[in-house]
Amino acid sequence: MNFPHISDRPALGRRTFLQGIGTTIALPLLEAMAPAFVKAADAAEVPRRMVAIETNMGIMPQFFFPEKSGRDYALSPYLERLKDHREHFTVFSGVSHPGVTGGHTAERCFLTGTPHPERGGFRNGVSLDQFAAEQVGNRTRYPSLVLAMSNEGSTLSYTRSGAPIPSERSPRKLFEKLFTQGNPAEVEANVEALRQGRSMLDFVGEQSRRLNQSLSKSDQARMDEYLTSVRELEKRLHSSEEWEHRPKPVVTAKAPEDIEDAREFVAKTKLMFDVMKLALETDSTRIISLFIDTTVIHNITHHGNRPEAIAELRGKEEAQFDALGGFLAALSATREESQTLLDQTMVLYGTPMGSANSHSNVNLPVLFAGGGFRHGQHLAFDQENNHPLATLYVSMLQRLGLSSDSFSSGKGTMRGLEMA
Repeated sequence: MNFPHISDRPALGRRTFLQGIGTTIALPLLEAMAPAFVKAADAAEVPRRMVAIETNMGIMPQFFFPEKSGRDYALSPYLERLKDHREHFTVFSGVSHPGVTGGHTAERCFLTGTPHPERGGFRNGVSLDQFAAEQVGNRTRYPSLVLAMSNEGSTLSYTRSGAPIPSERSPRKLFEKLFTQGNPAEVEANVEALRQGRSMLDFVGEQSRRLNQSLSKSDQARMDEYLTSVRELEKRLHSSEEWEHRPKPVVTAKAPEDIEDAREFVAKTKLMFDVMKLALETDSTRIISLFIDTTVIHNITHHGNRPEAIAELRGKEEAQFDALGGFLAALSATREESQTLLDQTMVLYGTPMGSANSHSNVNLPVLFAGGGFRHGQHLAFDQENNHPLATLYVSMLQRLGLSSDSFSSGKGTMRGLEMA
């Protein structure tokens, strides 16, 4: 959205702006913002879930993309690792985010589609998972889980103001967060923190209303939208106190032991997948993002077509698809009334680079599984004029029950992808 430049009034200083609205302009969707009670109609609904996974160092396209499109395509070497789930996933080719360039810098835009992350002053947009969590996250204890198998600072998730949301990188800490019940003193401390958060938002709201009087009409409209968001946060924080007094789910699984060796990123990913499955199974959340950092193999992604480097990289990437296959198998083996957990869960898996060897950001390898769609196909689009990947995101949002008809560069749903 473009806002007109106003030349007859002094510019609003950044410090003044921050004093007026506080730092909540960058607040993520907090874990404890879910309402305590779900309407009776929600109790009977079919829970729809979304998992978005990015592996940041690309996927060798020659081993991923099938040669033939449609439903009778032959599995590629990497898709062969997922053969047991063939009828439960769709593979895409010829898709990308228009204008998302910059090689590795595109990794922050996989779920936002915001163009030109390599430029100075870049400001990201809201990520798919957070857009969804704003509207359906109130049905679970955690509106979303933002996870990463990476060094500190990596994330797939961004707020509406483009601020990155910190990720949880420890499968053990995630398990404890989901299933370890705090003692009464810890519960009360959490409740008090929520009350203080509400007080802070009261202060921010009052300061913002004062600031609003000095703004142009167009900026006042933007501020009114912001204040509406603040009021919604206040309501969620108030409701979240009830969650603090509710017992957490009890599971028979044991907390995993973290793996510190970065070279064991596949084993670390499997641990995170195990806890993610438990989070979905217990309906602790319905929205998950996972950033898989494979920087440890960065050197061999620039293989220069050397046979020995390609062979080594292929082994690493095949192991990643084996891990993904294990996750899909775990979801398929878990029954939820008359369906499986995979039937109820959309799993997006892809990369921001079509070729890490050349730092290309077009023709992205993308796979989409589960969620109640008619899968078992290869949807092939133009390799020169790519189809917007964000149309898939619109389809995912609509499957969650949202009325969105656009997201980022996606105007309408993904062609050829139908609900079951």
